[in-house]
Amino acid sequence: MQPLKHDRRADDAGQPGLLAPDTSGMNFYRADPALADLLRLHLPEALFRHIEPHLDRLGGLAGGHLDECARLADRHPPVLHQRDRFGRDSQWIEYHPAYRELEKAAFGEFGIHAMSVRKGILDWPDKYPVVAKHAFTFLFNQAEFGLGCPINVTDGCARLLANFGSEALKARYLDGLTQTDMNRLTQGGQFMTEKEGGSDVGTLTTSAVQEGDHWRLTGEKWFCSNADAEVVMLLARPEGAGPGTRGVGLFLMPRRLEGGSPNHYRIVRLKDKLGTRSMASGEIKLEGAIAYAVGRLDRGFVQMAEMVNSSRLSNGVKSAALMRRAHHDAMTVAKGRVVFGQRIVDLPLARRQLMKIGLATEQALSMSFLTADALDRAEAGSQDAAALLRILTPTLKFRATRDARKVCGDALEMRGGIGYIEEFATARLLRDAHLGSIWEGTGNIVALDALKRAVGRHGADAALAADLHARLDDSANVPRAWRGRLRELTDRAVGFAREVASRADNEAEARRATSLLYHVASAVALAWEGGRIHEMRGDARRLLLSRLVVDHRVSAGDPFRPTENTVQRAITGHLLGEHAVGMAEVGELLIAG
Repeated sequence: MQPLKHDRRADDAGQPGLLAPDTSGMNFYRADPALADLLRLHLPEALFRHIEPHLDRLGGLAGGHLDECARLADRHPPVLHQRDRFGRDSQWIEYHPAYRELEKAAFGEFGIHAMSVRKGILDWPDKYPVVAKHAFTFLFNQAEFGLGCPINVTDGCARLLANFGSEALKARYLDGLTQTDMNRLTQGGQFMTEKEGGSDVGTLTTSAVQEGDHWRLTGEKWFCSNADAEVVMLLARPEGAGPGTRGVGLFLMPRRLEGGSPNHYRIVRLKDKLGTRSMASGEIKLEGAIAYAVGRLDRGFVQMAEMVNSSRLSNGVKSAALMRRAHHDAMTVAKGRVVFGQRIVDLPLARRQLMKIGLATEQALSMSFLTADALDRAEAGSQDAAALLRILTPTLKFRATRDARKVCGDALEMRGGIGYIEEFATARLLRDAHLGSIWEGTGNIVALDALKRAVGRHGADAALAADLHARLDDSANVPRAWRGRLRELTDRAVGFAREVASRADNEAEARRATSLLYHVASAVALAWEGGRIHEMRGDARRLLLSRLVVDHRVSAGDPFRPTENTVQRAITGHLLGEHAVGMAEVGELLIAG
């Protein structure tokens, strides 16, 4: 891939006195040893060895060419045209060439959208587990967040079609949705939100009337990302169906009919969004559009929920990606800029802020792969993993997306005034981060999903408690006192979640209970990872992150007592440094007061 314009890194090379360096030219895979560590824990060795060269290549592109493309695509958003040059009604969306370059990388070169659906991507003979796919998601979205939605919904459309579609529909549409040949690829879309409902899907008004082997859809979809997608999954209420979510069916709607003519719906306008400006989101009016039923009509919402849950996991991974990119940027500034005669990274208050940025990032990374691993095991047939996934998915989506907003804002502040300028990535990261806590359910909706549904209705808290206790049982080299502390916190967090879920008058505590589940689960995951990684290469720093999670995100502190004690300073020094930390030293820091 060649740059579209001159390489900005050349402008900075050898120039003393820069306000602050940025991450231009950084390889985001090589700069992130934690990513490789977690992949070694969750993937078979042969698969890890196969994907690592591809991750290395993507990491280099994400820190260079793709990052420049993302900057240009953000500054030149898509434009909706209603007619062609001859005056004929022929809607089309014009994209900047930089956006097309991003598409070529994501869909064509790496096939991120098809990894878990189609065999043979990047010469691997089988489909990829979700953990492996989301390693690519994590790296790509450090450069470009907007295209993450089309990648994800194309994947989701293919999975819905593969799981619930008729053989005729699969024969017609599945190959195109999983293609890496850009000339044969058909991107997918998910048009679900309506003005009347939003998260209250059961109030949707789009209607479906059967006409032979197909249906005619009439209504309006209010927020449709990837607005010109060639294949769309959407919900509509069949004629005569009852109210609520039980009365909606799942339909596949092609952009064009078999003869090549456009289907009977139109894009009314494109949304003028705060972030993800590179990608076209629009309002769609259905005017008797031809569509095909997917699966059982009385199970439409349940089937679509699979795509929503997959999107929520992807959303958590992408929010972790935004945080990692922000963390890279903040560390680059802190290590590269000198103020008042000292590097920023050597100043105590800056070190504390960098640790807050880094801690939330590492939590999100651990929880993302913990959730992806649960999905892989659930798809392999584990009922325990399916129950675990039921609670991990909304918990990850709730907390990681909220942390991303704070982390990206703090990273912008670390850069100072020029961080607010759109020439640097930090402003775009902050704008994009706000989407995560809205897309696929706002914070309140997702917290209620975790507490009222996953815990209260499905009892998924038992699966979470069992998994966390099993990880602690599998961490014999973690100091016994710390394992005991984490067991106690696990039981308290799960118990509090059960208490909140059990009574309607406790609903206002759902957010706090969901956050506590996230923090305690991440502290256990970090401890388990730290013990395993120490066995691999003698570095137990993730155990120290477990301690920081408990100290700063779980334990109630006295607001009038200074918290930066000797132990915390030692931990901060290790985690901001370049050297590994041995288990003996970690043990002392974990149990010290």
